[in-house]
Amino acid sequence: MSAMTAAIHVSKLHKYFGKNEVLKGIDFQVDPGQVVCVVGPSGSGKSTLLRCVNRLEEPTSGQILVEGIDITDPETDLDSVRTRIGMVFQQFNLFPHMTVLQNLCIAQRTVKKRSKAEAIEVARRNLAKVGLSEKEGAFPAHLSGGQQQRVAIARALSMDPDMMLFDEPTSALDPELVGDVLDIMKQLAAEGMTMMVVTHEMGFAREVGDKLVFMDGGVIVEEGDPREVLANPRHERTQAFLSKVL
Repeated sequence: MSAMTAAIHVSKLHKYFGKNEVLKGIDFQVDPGQVVCVVGPSGSGKSTLLRCVNRLEEPTSGQILVEGIDITDPETDLDSVRTRIGMVFQQFNLFPHMTVLQNLCIAQRTVKKRSKAEAIEVARRNLAKVGLSEKEGAFPAHLSGGQQQRVAIARALSMDPDMMLFDEPTSALDPELVGDVLDIMKQLAAEGMTMMVVTHEMGFAREVGDKLVFMDGGVIVEEGDPREVLANPRHERTQAFLSKVL
């Protein structure tokens, strides 16, 4: 698939923090409807790559196309492109002084300019999707971590994104709460949502992923079908990593 028709196309991406080169010339692509899982040890650059895709981190050099639009071009309306990209973080980033429903409505009202009634309708639809309709009046502090993360997913979906970026969405959760969040992500994948997922959940990558990307030291070491890479990693570094996590 060409760069212009890809959902995300990254070319020759470099990122420095001071003198530390965190991304060393990344070439990477996510096609529409594809679920791409990015794995690797801490410090490998995977979260930095994800954050560059919607310019939460400023690339040092290289090009990033989102649905054919060059978001590294200073002339690009970044806010407009970002409305197409849902982002779910490791920490839930909910407004603590707002109810669940208010958290889902605020960006709809300010960015999408929806009426209050329409925003509430969309919010309720997405709360139902993540199984939390009964929590619309609750404040984040009264929810479990898993519930907060499901609210964060519903909030992102309420903006009607074309694609979703997940940055280790289950790593801050107690083990028994992980499954609820992964089930929502599996449901989104089954519905055809384009997804880029930085994760430690190898079972999810194997079951749901269309492509697995293994990063280490700021480069992509290996990529391919998740089942093949996890069963028969070709690169020695991939083998060493997977032997510790599988």
